[in-house]
Amino acid sequence: MNKTRLLILSVSLLFFVISIYVYPLMPDMVASHWDMAGEADGYSSKFWGLFLIPIISLVILILLIVVPKIDPLKDNINKFRDYFDKFILVFLTFFLYLHILTIAYNLEYYFNFTQFLTPAFGFLFYYIGILIGKAQRNWSIGIRTPWTLSSDFVWDKTHKLGSKLFKLSGVIALVSIILPKYAIVFVLVPVLISSLYVLVYSYIIYNKNK
Repeated sequence: MNKTRLLILSVSLLFFVISIYVYPLMPDMVASHWDMAGEADGYSSKFWGLFLIPIISLVILILLIVVPKIDPLKDNINKFRDYFDKFILVFLTFFLYLHILTIAYNLEYYFNFTQFLTPAFGFLFYYIGILIGKAQRNWSIGIRTPWTLSSDFVWDKTHKLGSKLFKLSGVIALVSIILPKYAIVFVLVPVLISSLYVLVYSYIIYNKNK
C-alpha cells in the first residue's frame, strides 16, 4: 500500500474515531445545516449529526474505488491513477474538514460557518482542475460528454481547457473568505459557468474536427 492510499485509509477511520470520541460531549440536537449567512437553520439527532457525514463519505469512497475498476477503459485510468488517488484523499479531507467544523460549532465554538467552509471548496475545485488536466479518456472520471467520449482529440482539448477553468474557479472561490455574504456567487457560479462552457466547447470541437 502506497503512502496516498494509507492516508486515505487513515482519514476514513478518523471520521469515526472523532465522532465516537466527542459523542458524550454533544447536545441531543445537533446543528447540521447552515444558511448563506453562516447561521445554523437546521438540526438533527446527535447520532445522525455525528455519523451521517462519515457514512456518506465511506459510501462515496467505496464508489470511487469500485467504479474505476469496472470501467471499460480502466487501462486509461491506470495512467493517471496517482492523481485520482490523491483526488480521493483531497475529497475525503474536504468532508473531514466539514465534519470538524460541524462538531466545533456544536461544541459552542460559534463562527460564520460559510466563511470557514468556502475556502475548502476553493481547494477542492483547484485539485479537480489538476485531475482533469491529467485524465485520459474513460467512462468514469472527467468531463464525460458524448463528444469527449467519442474522440481522444476532443477529450484532450476539452480537458485542457476544463483544467484551467476549474483551477480558476477554485481561486475565485477563495474571494468568499472576505465576502461570505456572496459565497454562492463566488463558489457556485464560476463552477456552473465552467461546466456549461466545456460542455458546449466539446460539441464545437467535435464538429470542427469531424
